[in-house]
Amino acid sequence: MVCGDDDFSVKQRAKALFEQWSAELGGMDHEIVEASANNAGEALNRLGRLREALNTLPFFGGAKAVWFRDCTFLGDDRTSASAAVTEELGRLADELKAFRWDNVRLLISGAKPDKRRTFYKTVEKLGTVEAFNALSADDKDWAGKAESEALRLFRAAGKDIADNALAELVTRVGPNLRSLANEVEKLVLYLGDRDEVSLADVQTMTPAQKLAKAFALGEALGERDLVKLLRVLDHELWEIRNGVDKKKSEIGLLYGLISKVRALLMLRELRDQGLLKPARDYNAFKAQLDRLPTTSLPDDKRFNPLAGHPFVLFQAAKQAENYSVAELIKAMDVLLDANVKLVSSGLDEAMVLQQALVEIVGLNRKPPGR
Repeated sequence: MVCGDDDFSVKQRAKALFEQWSAELGGMDHEIVEASANNAGEALNRLGRLREALNTLPFFGGAKAVWFRDCTFLGDDRTSASAAVTEELGRLADELKAFRWDNVRLLISGAKPDKRRTFYKTVEKLGTVEAFNALSADDKDWAGKAESEALRLFRAAGKDIADNALAELVTRVGPNLRSLANEVEKLVLYLGDRDEVSLADVQTMTPAQKLAKAFALGEALGERDLVKLLRVLDHELWEIRNGVDKKKSEIGLLYGLISKVRALLMLRELRDQGLLKPARDYNAFKAQLDRLPTTSLPDDKRFNPLAGHPFVLFQAAKQAENYSVAELIKAMDVLLDANVKLVSSGLDEAMVLQQALVEIVGLNRKPPGR
C-alpha cells in the first residue's frame, strides 16, 4: 500500500512501483483497477472488480501485478464509514489472508487511510505500507525536504541549480511538492541547452506563491530593497483597506517588521561572534543551528533564534549582512517610534509605515546585485 495526504508523491511512487513490477514479471496481463468512488455503491463495485482482477490468472500463465489505483474509501469520510463498505472491506481482508500470493502482486494506492480499520491492519501485516505525508509550513524540516526533492528532479533532467537559486525557488514555492515539480519542469524547459539554473532564471520564471507572499514584506526589508519594500507595503495596505485578508492589519504589519529586525539583529550578532558561519545551503545552515550552545541564548522565545522556523532564519542570516549592528539597533528604535504613532496618534497608518521603512533602509541604498 502506497498512501498519504501527499497526493503527488503517492501517485509518483505507485506508478514507478507498478512499472517496476510489470517489467520484473513480464507478460501483458497486468491490470489497473480504478478505485476512486463517490459513494458506497461505487466503492462496492470497485471492490468487486478488484476481486475479479486478483482471481483472473494470466492467459499464458506466469505472474501478474494488480494496481488498485487512487482508492478513496479507506479513510474516515462518509463513504468509508458506510456499513456496507466497512463490511465488504472486512470480508476482503479475510480473503487476502487466505489468498495464495505465489504469482500475484497487489498494489493499493490512495489517500491517507484510517489505521484503526481491520483492512489497513491486514495489509500492514501481510505486506508493506509506504506513507507519504504532505509538507507543511509547521514542519521545521520542510525546506530541507523541498531542496532535496528539487535537486533530485533537476539531476534527473540532467541539470544543476545554483545554491542561491535553489533557496529562492524553495522560498517562492513553499511546502508543496506538486507545485515544486511543476516549477522545476518549467525551469528545465526554459533553460534549454544551458546546464545550470541561475537566480535570475528563478526570479523570471517562478511566481511567488502563498507562503512567499506572507513573508514578502519582511524579505524585502531584509534585502534592503526600498523600491520593492514600498511596493510590497502598498499591496499589503491595499489588501487591508479592501478587506481582502481580514486577518491583516497595519499594526500586524509593524509587528512582523519588528520580528524581522529582531531576527536580523540576533543573527548578525551570532555571525560576529563566530557562532554562525556563512552557509551555501539550508541543510548546512540548519546543522549549525542545531549545534548552537543553548546556554548562550536567551530564554525568552521572542529573542531566541532557535525558536523561529529554520528556513526563515536561513534567509535572514544571509540578509543580516545588508545591515550593520548599529543600523539594526536604530531600526528597532524607528519601529518603536512607529508603534507609538500608530497606537496613540491620528496620523495616517500608511504614511507612518512608509516613513519608518525609508528611514531604516535609506533613500540612497541600492538593492543587492544592482
